Amino acid sequence: MSSASIGIFDSGMGGLTVMRALRARLPGENFVYLGDTARLPYGTKSADTVTRYAVQASAALMRHGIKLLVVACNTASAAALPTLAETLAPLPVVGVIAPGAAAAVAAAPDGPIAVIATEGTVKGGAYVRAIQAIAPHMPVVQQAAPLFVALAEEGLHDGPLPELAAQRYLGPLLATVPRPRGLVLGCTHFPVLKAVIGQVAGPEVTLIDSAETTAAAVENVLREKNLLNGEGGGTARFLATDAPGRFAHLGQIFLGEPIDPGSVTLVDL
Repeated sequence: MSSASIGIFDSGMGGLTVMRALRARLPGENFVYLGDTARLPYGTKSADTVTRYAVQASAALMRHGIKLLVVACNTASAAALPTLAETLAPLPVVGVIAPGAAAAVAAAPDGPIAVIATEGTVKGGAYVRAIQAIAPHMPVVQQAAPLFVALAEEGLHDGPLPELAAQRYLGPLLATVPRPRGLVLGCTHFPVLKAVIGQVAGPEVTLIDSAETTAAAVENVLREKNLLNGEGGGTARFLATDAPGRFAHLGQIFLGEPIDPGSVTLVDL
């Protein structure tokens, strides 16, 4: 079972930032990634719809004999993680919100902490609960930033459009008193816009990306369950529910390396 793949899914390509961190930390592991590109974004959908999509995506990955599931989507982690953990038990399921919250408290222990995320994640308050579960009196402010998802998916990660969007979304957060010391990138699409976000936020605000802490959490689970694969270089396969060629072309921005179009399979959920 240790040689089985780690399954990862997201609404689109943003979860590839998590896969990038996982491959760097666990180079011997095999991965299969599913991007639900036909139905993105998840952030504007209801929690019930996101949960249904997440169950369908995880079922598709289960058919590949995975040993662990990573929900590399903040919206799906917020809406569907308990359902997935119950439905797929005893398969381990790891989301991105709890690791991201832990990283935020570690990076800005005196707060305040700001969160930018999709509408669904912000409305659900998942990051507020997760952060305050660790630091009960931590002030947390939130801002939905839905346009960032579209900009990231279109490969528009620098230039005037992302800068204007960053100023629009971060302005209200940065105007709060006291000024936030940490800023959680509460969507896996947002790290590709990190340079623009950091420029607008300023050097005194620490940006928190959950990818690294999620990779550490996955490693801990695999180690505890004796599922680490130490054999050779790991493999990567990709599934997309729409436009596999576009997925391969733009996905390399998120993954940080080229994606062979031949390794991307079109699937129907």
